[in-house]
Amino acid sequence: MGWLGVTASATGRRWVGPDAAEDRAAEAIAQSGLPLAVARHLARRGVDTGTAAAFLDPKLRDLLPDPLSLRDMGPAAARLSGAADRGERIAIFADYDVDGAASAALLVWWLRALGREVTLYVPDRIEEGYGPNAPAIARLVQAHDLIVCVDCGTVSHDALAVAEGQADVIVLDHHLGGETLPPALAVVNPNRMDETGELAHLCAATVVFLCLVEANRQRRAAGHATPDLIAMLDLVALATVADVAPLLGINRALVRQGLLVLRGRARPGLRALADAARMDGPPTAYHLGYLLGPRINAGGRIGAADLGARLLSTTSDAEAGALAERLDTLNAERRAIEAQVTQAAMAQAEAQANGPLVWAAGEGWHPGVVGIVASRLKEALNRPAVVIGLRADGTGQGSARSVAGVDLGASIQRLAAEGWLLKGGGHRMAAGLTVEAGRIEGAMARLGELLAQQGAGAAGPRDLRVDGTLMPGAATRELVGQLEAAGPFGQSASAPRFAFPALRAAQSRAVGDGHLKVTFTDGGPLRLDAIAFRAGASGLTEAIERAAGAPLHVAGRLELNRWKGRETVQLNLEDVARPET
Repeated sequence: MGWLGVTASATGRRWVGPDAAEDRAAEAIAQSGLPLAVARHLARRGVDTGTAAAFLDPKLRDLLPDPLSLRDMGPAAARLSGAADRGERIAIFADYDVDGAASAALLVWWLRALGREVTLYVPDRIEEGYGPNAPAIARLVQAHDLIVCVDCGTVSHDALAVAEGQADVIVLDHHLGGETLPPALAVVNPNRMDETGELAHLCAATVVFLCLVEANRQRRAAGHATPDLIAMLDLVALATVADVAPLLGINRALVRQGLLVLRGRARPGLRALADAARMDGPPTAYHLGYLLGPRINAGGRIGAADLGARLLSTTSDAEAGALAERLDTLNAERRAIEAQVTQAAMAQAEAQANGPLVWAAGEGWHPGVVGIVASRLKEALNRPAVVIGLRADGTGQGSARSVAGVDLGASIQRLAAEGWLLKGGGHRMAAGLTVEAGRIEGAMARLGELLAQQGAGAAGPRDLRVDGTLMPGAATRELVGQLEAAGPFGQSASAPRFAFPALRAAQSRAVGDGHLKVTFTDGGPLRLDAIAFRAGASGLTEAIERAAGAPLHVAGRLELNRWKGRETVQLNLEDVARPET
């Protein structure tokens, strides 16, 4: 039996609430003075009375790992620091997504604080593809003594071999490594095959940050200047959220601190981008993932690949404003392209029988949006998804997105090793691939087999986890503020979700692109405002209209809606269900 008796909701999910053990744990935590709603969430996260205080106020000094726990970190930090002191010519080769842009910007700001400027190189997604390539490296070694590859490079054996004997190479990455490492002075990557895996959840920007922590430590021991790293945590937070790294442990602490830094609006590029995105109120993880991140990514997806890194690195307000406006425009263009591809890909995916994987391929689909479309398919169908754009040269370039508990990157890497792909790699939740058009069906069938071994697509109803029930009168600004203290929320750390039993939709109206605004009431004077994003596609619009004012259990996450200087409590509506009779 589901929570509140809900076994088949409007979105086809069974609601699952706290069990008896979680109830007891929540009641114990609540004795410290926390609201029961907050205590329930902490209990679900595995927090108890002894760890609640530390969880609500995580300290970097308690959670930051020793940088030297990663292989090659010592030599990497020493080489970088020495290059800065000696005035060597340094080039940064960065990936074109947010993680790559933020990683590059971290190095630029750190070296700039030591009086050094660098060359920034970001490959074109379409012309050069992901990661270092031999022609680009050949050009860079002619004028540089050190090349630092960030968010890429771990599997770039041939390209990095070009630099041997001409320039040193450092790789600071987090993508899955192969059985051998590329020729480089240092390859720092928590996902190297010879690493323990304890830090496998770090994004590349955090790996770069740890390298700078170690470089500062070495510099401090030698009596040299040490740039301020705390002031750079806005970049680490942005990359962590945008790269969908799990907000657990050190990642959570870095994002919390980074959001405080971002609130100060000191970095010209992020300040200008926040204004272009019309951000309202204090920055949150939502802003990083859904407002700032997509705009930075838009440059690498359909515009100039280096726009994001340039924006995050600039010291000029004028340049920042111009770059932010350009990225905002590109993001609008990206959304239009994405909508067209999503419609076509969804039609293909929905026609497939239930299985461990959904995939779609189409002529001319822009490689810059296939990853976003794969995310849309994954969210709608709750299965790993692959979307491939077919090119004139007879190959397809695709992106894949996974669901919780399924390591997609490892399966893509195995697919490449078995010869199904021309190229492929990534991490647990996301991967990229290049495949011959004639081998797509076979490759996807084999990928489905690999993912099924991990439980992808297993039969059974999807669960919607509910932290407890509330009445509309309990949905106050004070409660939302107390809940936010348990954040930030994101990947592997979902925000608290509550069920409100037997409410009636007093009024509803369509807003934006397929969204629905609803006002619920319990029959008395109290009201609960809600918004359901993409309600038409999820079935929520139809379910609410069909109820015609009859009672509905509703479930979602509480948040503050900020509009024209006013703050009101709003339910981010995720599901509704008819009460069982």
